[in-house]
Amino acid sequence: MAGLRFPNPVLLASGTAGYGVELTGVADLARLGGLVTKAVSREPRAGNAAPRVAEFAGGMLNSVGLANPGVASVRERELPGLAALRLPGRILVNVVGFTREEYAEVIQRLDDLEDHDGYELNLSCPNSSAGGVEFGADPQSIAAVVGSCRAVTRRPLFAKLSPALPDIPAMARAAREAGADGVSLVNTMPGMAFDGTRPRLGNGFGGVSGPALLATGILAVRRVRERLGDLAIIGVGGIRSAADVRQYLTAGADLVAIGTAGLADPRLPERVVADLERGHG
Repeated sequence: MAGLRFPNPVLLASGTAGYGVELTGVADLARLGGLVTKAVSREPRAGNAAPRVAEFAGGMLNSVGLANPGVASVRERELPGLAALRLPGRILVNVVGFTREEYAEVIQRLDDLEDHDGYELNLSCPNSSAGGVEFGADPQSIAAVVGSCRAVTRRPLFAKLSPALPDIPAMARAAREAGADGVSLVNTMPGMAFDGTRPRLGNGFGGVSGPALLATGILAVRRVRERLGDLAIIGVGGIRSAADVRQYLTAGADLVAIGTAGLADPRLPERVVADLERGHG
């Protein structure tokens, strides 16, 4: 897919597996098709106020706030540490920014390294030059970010889109026309929960992930596949089993990424791979 060969279609989703090294001795990353790293921004980010995660009946709410050590540290420590694991799977670096120039700068500062294969652009970040509107909210912003990143790398680019968009295929088309090799569908849905009268998250609201997102992600993949037949698609959202993976593949995904379920049980993704190999689900 997108010029890359993957050992199998199961990846770890961004934000749920750190930079890979954190799972050493806990999960067998060599059994997976690859992983998408935790977000990387130009400057270090402390993230949002605690609590940052809250479970509910349908999955999880999170508001981590893109906490990460910044591109300088990721270049010097996190990515070399991941490369030292010598995993057979592919590595995509999740990139965030608050202007389109920041996305491109992060990629420029990493692109000479040989320890990763491509980039996933988190387009749910607020555009600070447009009053905080998400980059992924309109095709012009998507094209600007993807185009600026395409200008500084020849590696594959995947645009990660929100499920709250009114016309996801149109946004995926804008990403492709600007130079994206594929899309990741979907990011979290906005959500909120209370404990009595107090919000359960320190930031008040956050993103919904887990089983509640499964059907939404599958529909997004189906709609994009029907409209953009040759675009590479990573299906994300609510996957807990080989049967869930097969639903995404049936809808038209080329790969899938497991997030919340792997955060709760780090060995679950490798069991899903084993079940797929045995023909279960």
